[in-house]
Amino acid sequence: MFESLSDKLQAVFSKLRNKGKLTEEDVDLALKEVRMALLEADVNFKVVKGFVAKLRERAVGSEVLESLTAAQQVVKIVNEELIAMLGGGQAKIAVSPAPPTVVMMVGLQGSGKTTTVAKLAMMLKKQGQRPLLVAADTYRPAAINQLVTLGKQLDVQVFSDEKGKPPQICEAAVKHARHTGMSVVLMDTAGRLHVADDMMAELEEIQRRTNPTETLLVADAMTGQDAVRVAEEFNKRVRLTGLVLTKMDGDARGGAALSMRSVTGVPIKFIGVGEKLDALEPFHPERMASRILGMGDVLSLIEKAEQSYDKDQAQKLEKKLKAGNLDLEDFLQQMQQLKSMGPLSQVVEMIPGLNRVMKAPEAQAALDGNQMKRVEAIVLSMTPGERRNPQMIGGSRKRRIARGSGTTPADVNRLLNQFFEMQKMMKAMASGKGPFGRGGKGKLPPGFPGMLG
Repeated sequence: MFESLSDKLQAVFSKLRNKGKLTEEDVDLALKEVRMALLEADVNFKVVKGFVAKLRERAVGSEVLESLTAAQQVVKIVNEELIAMLGGGQAKIAVSPAPPTVVMMVGLQGSGKTTTVAKLAMMLKKQGQRPLLVAADTYRPAAINQLVTLGKQLDVQVFSDEKGKPPQICEAAVKHARHTGMSVVLMDTAGRLHVADDMMAELEEIQRRTNPTETLLVADAMTGQDAVRVAEEFNKRVRLTGLVLTKMDGDARGGAALSMRSVTGVPIKFIGVGEKLDALEPFHPERMASRILGMGDVLSLIEKAEQSYDKDQAQKLEKKLKAGNLDLEDFLQQMQQLKSMGPLSQVVEMIPGLNRVMKAPEAQAALDGNQMKRVEAIVLSMTPGERRNPQMIGGSRKRRIARGSGTTPADVNRLLNQFFEMQKMMKAMASGKGPFGRGGKGKLPPGFPGMLG
């Protein structure tokens, strides 16, 4: 996400760093490029105008222009103003003092609302909540069946009534949740155009009957300024408390995310970053600003790793590392856990500095999901004995493994050679003699299998 904008802003800052001390003219030229980058990213014109004005007000002060690290000061100012534009701090789901917390999900048809309801239910369930899904979309064919299917996948109860009207269904669902001890009610309303007065009136009636704690608009980030206009119109009718931007993983520009808060005054609470049910993230303005400026997002990376990595397995792996006994079973296990963190391109985006390095064509090939599948297929085609002792794999075994994995003996040979090189490096690290200096007996970083080329 934000690839185009991030590249352009980093190019601007690179020019500033090469100048040393800055003049007012240098700052103005840089801000002109920042303005163009934001407009090309489909950020609202008024938002861009106000943002650049704030940047100039702070950047042409003597504290910046007379500084020996002026370029760094400008980056710091841009970072702070980006965070402010995105909302300042994380906006969490409000919790009702008297359970259940009622969340009404609204939006246009096709914005990913039903899937987002399920994703949010999964997130809340992991946090120890007891969510109830409400199938209040009685207009779209198979909408109820879709939510019921998702509820079964999550082992979450779904409340539905195919003959009822949405306001009555939602009111009955809240009463059911209260009587059965459910802590959160997630109401999946039908997708509707904001210009459809009767459909918007229905949402107002649902609000009147259920008094929701949260009214969240689900909007497609890839529609850019259209999403901002939709948010404005929905907010006028149903008093939105938060926004959920879907398809952020496919949005290279980021105009909607950068405009929404400023234009509507409504905070972004979650972003969808993939199709899987765990691909929903809380929105952190400071982390998003860091990603946009190419500084990574270490906190989100750590959180993903903690969710994906098994502590017991990590401890066993650490012991094997210290003994220098890593094998292809460990490699396979680590690779599968790394995959569970999401697409490699998203993981790399969170690592400071690495996102720029990985733009080279050969590096992009390493992020190819098909390449990882080939490597996994090769290892899975080995016997358990071969994985534990890859030195035993000779020519005939390589040919058999290649046939079983749909690759070539050369591919198998390349993987084994890279693994043996990695083994040597790990043994050197374990003994403190490796390229990372003395005392290299630290913990193995998550996701050590980097042999994808």
